[in-house]
Amino acid sequence: MAAIASIALDGLAGRPVEVEVDIASGLSATVVVGLADTTVSEARNRVRSAVVNSGTAWPDTRVTINLAPSNLPKSGPHYDLAMGLGVFVAKSVVPVEGLARTVFLGELALDGRLRAVRGVLPATLAAAEAGFERVFVPESNLAEARLVPGVEVVGVRSLRQVVAMLRGEEEPDDPPVPPLDESADAAWSRVIPSGRLDLTDVVGQDDACLATVIAASGGHHLLLTGPPGVGKTMLAQRLPALLPDLEPDDSLEVSALHSLAGVLPSDVPMLIRPPFLEPHHTASAAAVVGGGSRVVRPGAMSLAHHGVLFLDEAPEFAINVLEALRQPLESGQVVVSRSAQTAVFPARFQLVLAANPCPCGHAGSVMQRCECSAATRRRYADRLSGPIRDRIDIHRTLVEPSRRELVHGLGARPAMSDLAARVAEARSRQRRRLADTPWRVNAAVPGVDLRKGWPAHDEGTRLLEQQVRGHKVTPRSADRVLRLAWSIADLCGHDRPTIDDVQTALDLRRGSPIGGDIVRLLEAA
Repeated sequence: MAAIASIALDGLAGRPVEVEVDIASGLSATVVVGLADTTVSEARNRVRSAVVNSGTAWPDTRVTINLAPSNLPKSGPHYDLAMGLGVFVAKSVVPVEGLARTVFLGELALDGRLRAVRGVLPATLAAAEAGFERVFVPESNLAEARLVPGVEVVGVRSLRQVVAMLRGEEEPDDPPVPPLDESADAAWSRVIPSGRLDLTDVVGQDDACLATVIAASGGHHLLLTGPPGVGKTMLAQRLPALLPDLEPDDSLEVSALHSLAGVLPSDVPMLIRPPFLEPHHTASAAAVVGGGSRVVRPGAMSLAHHGVLFLDEAPEFAINVLEALRQPLESGQVVVSRSAQTAVFPARFQLVLAANPCPCGHAGSVMQRCECSAATRRRYADRLSGPIRDRIDIHRTLVEPSRRELVHGLGARPAMSDLAARVAEARSRQRRRLADTPWRVNAAVPGVDLRKGWPAHDEGTRLLEQQVRGHKVTPRSADRVLRLAWSIADLCGHDRPTIDDVQTALDLRRGSPIGGDIVRLLEAA
């Protein structure tokens, strides 16, 4: 009997799994037990061919493969290597001594080669946390597995090579195995390099450009409304370029999520820039939220973790997809429950919604006539429910630029590098202020902690209290206004939000034109 260690992934977390292989007398049969799904159960056929083609005969007796603990669901092909190696150990071809504190991950081809698998990065993280000292992975996954400190990672090309290494023999010269083809899924996630897209490309829309900078400085959600072609998508695509690079821990977490989804580029295993997700409005709830029939995978919300999730034509998304935004916007995580498994994925993203004012898109346009009735426009706007709108910090209505703006508007505002530097400075102020807390940006601070620990100046506090007493804002909206005021204060270099900062935050939330210190500061940037 042999026992080989592997890892079972439950969402982004992982747990050690012991793959036990027992060869006993009886009729020739191979049985896989231990709450394995179809992918794992089918592995016995792949593993049998891989073992035979790797230099030893498959036992002509009863082979039982148990994946313990038996109450933990197992899915995915990454148990193949542990199963195949277990047969070699059970036949005493490979010594047991070389297997101590070692984890094996990889999918076997019929000829014994090791194919790349999804989730190697989170699985390696789980192995390191569980105290394992060495991890064998397919060579194609070597770069991402090596991102984990404190554990020795060995990249191998085939089962034959693993057997030779453990026996101390000369390793075979097997050909390299190509990495996973993530081209189909990679469209889900894009990384927009800073410096490639510039706000100077957007003609006019100074108010909305300023709102985008404020949103980037504090991690605030943004709703852009206006007719087609006024620059809503351009602004959303330029928001990630304003954001600073990911912190090392955040970068590792984001890379692990993309590895689990199978969209982590093999040539760039460590994502440094914030991701940008732009699902189509026909995307299903499982694609946006996460899920799956057999294997629970992260959706666009989780892949946008520490980045931007952009829903263009937001009212055209299915109602259940839009309403699924409620809980992640508050908690920063997604809980996907299925009958046999519940997975928790982090999902602290910046949400950007772009919407036309009506189905035809021309309501309020000076160039096109709207054909929609008032009732039609109201029903279209109501597809974004009140609770969703209440969770959006900044509301902006874009209008078509004038002829003068079209002729003279390009290049009239500060360069992207200058604005990104101001955003980085504002975020640095937030990190220093929130150094002893679990939060790093203003938008993540709970309202009760914000009011107690970081209130605005007395005049600004009184203004907020008047708004709440007059039922002009809800208590939750008041907390969001205070968060937004802190981001404005950080951009302006104020120690605490002034009454002008609070008023500007109220205008941003209501969709009113903004002014004050923040406008003068960015004009002088």
